[in-house]
Amino acid sequence: MKTENPKFTLWLEFEEVDPINWKIENEFCNIHVDLEDGRHYGLNVWTYKFLETVINDNKKTGQNLNGLYQTPPDLFVKELTRECIEHTIHDLLKIDDLESVLNPGIYNKQLHKLKNWL
Repeated sequence: MKTENPKFTLWLEFEEVDPINWKIENEFCNIHVDLEDGRHYGLNVWTYKFLETVINDNKKTGQNLNGLYQTPPDLFVKELTRECIEHTIHDLLKIDDLESVLNPGIYNKQLHKLKNWL
């Protein structure tokens, strides 16, 4: 369901953990997106550069068949900043629901049912 002016709140792991030492262009994090209608999403977000870092690390450690494959995050972004992620989520919501545009597993149906029940 497209939303022209989607209203949401964000929880960003990097703001809570160590905002001063976070590598904004070569890192990953978890985020939570709460929509006004009660839907809740949990996403794993990687920067483009972090994909390269993971592949190189896997080549050294032998994981994922020496970097032959990666299990992807829910979303890739240029940098881990509030501004970048807010713009990204806003744009995605204008296209459709996040579970339609991204991975359906990011939507917490049980939490949404519980909030509606309370």
